[in-house]
Amino acid sequence: MEIRPVKSSDYYRISPLLNEWWDGRNMVDMLPKLFFDHFTDTSFVAEKDGEIFGFLIGFLSQTHPNEAYIHFVGINPAVRKQSIGKQLYNKFFDMVKTNNRQIDRCVTSPVNKTSIAYHTRLGFNIEEGDKLIDGISITSDYGPDQDRVLFVKQLT
Repeated sequence: MEIRPVKSSDYYRISPLLNEWWDGRNMVDMLPKLFFDHFTDTSFVAEKDGEIFGFLIGFLSQTHPNEAYIHFVGINPAVRKQSIGKQLYNKFFDMVKTNNRQIDRCVTSPVNKTSIAYHTRLGFNIEEGDKLIDGISITSDYGPDQDRVLFVKQLT
């Protein structure tokens, strides 16, 4: 498995996979092509024999010079639990450290229990929100009527 930087042309290969990998949920609107054009140094693709098995789209914060943010991660359901996600995250963490950043952030939906558990296993902490749902701290109205779980990870 090769982990390489994302290319602009990867958008046309990845965008058709999004709704499929998320069981028909409309996810393609959450990942416009601009991420593939403007964050090629901070986003990665997991590929083998020309087939994409996963991707991570992230960037270095321009507002907070000590932080980075992971916007979107996808792994082909057929190869989940084979450490592809972990390899992508580690590649991102290495890039973040190389750029002298110590904090990584990301968010997920409170209904995505798999994502919450995964990020916790990776060492992310859930930031304190303004309400609890199923024992998990949630930040309400993180977007129009969108509650979210906010994660932070201190990189050493």
